[in-house]
Amino acid sequence: MLRFSECTLAKLDDTFQLRQVFESTILEDWLNHTAEITAFERESLQFYQHSLKRNVHDWNEQELSLHFIGPIFSLVDFTTDQFNLFASRPLAGVVDGIEMRGEPDGMVASGFREPKKPYFCFQEYKRHKDPDGDPSAQCLAAMLTTQVLNEAEQPVYGCSVIGQDWVFMVLQGKNYAMSTPFVATRDDIFDIFRILKALKQIITELIL
Repeated sequence: MLRFSECTLAKLDDTFQLRQVFESTILEDWLNHTAEITAFERESLQFYQHSLKRNVHDWNEQELSLHFIGPIFSLVDFTTDQFNLFASRPLAGVVDGIEMRGEPDGMVASGFREPKKPYFCFQEYKRHKDPDGDPSAQCLAAMLTTQVLNEAEQPVYGCSVIGQDWVFMVLQGKNYAMSTPFVATRDDIFDIFRILKALKQIITELIL
């Protein structure tokens, strides 16, 4: 058995013959997808950003989630009749004969009261000081498990966060791509929010 928390990108690459690609139409389409940001949303983002700027170097993982990441996801509002946002729910599957198991910090999946078919995996991590582990690898491990559970050719989406840095990820087949970091203490916060709103649109289209 391989737990998500034990994973590094090197271990995943070697174990499952994965390959990081540096040009991905799927990732670029997601990152460039248009989504409207209302005046209320913009004002709210500026409020959350002010708190992040003051505290990002001192918050622990739970505080970062409570005061910044959670409100951002709530503002997107992933709760629909078809899918919902879930936190720390068990995710397990068998990938190339190896049992994979963990509890991603967040995932968007079909279902309302409990997750059924996941589409997006999220891994937040501790402040910049002394991060322990590899959040991108843990996210990729969850995405790889999601790919097997879905039994489909469609891409799997993901995101990892360390402090103020957000990295968006896609996995299709054995290839994965990662964005350069979007920095939430800068104007990137509006791109981060737009990309998450675009994700909601993408998942809606996948389900319909």
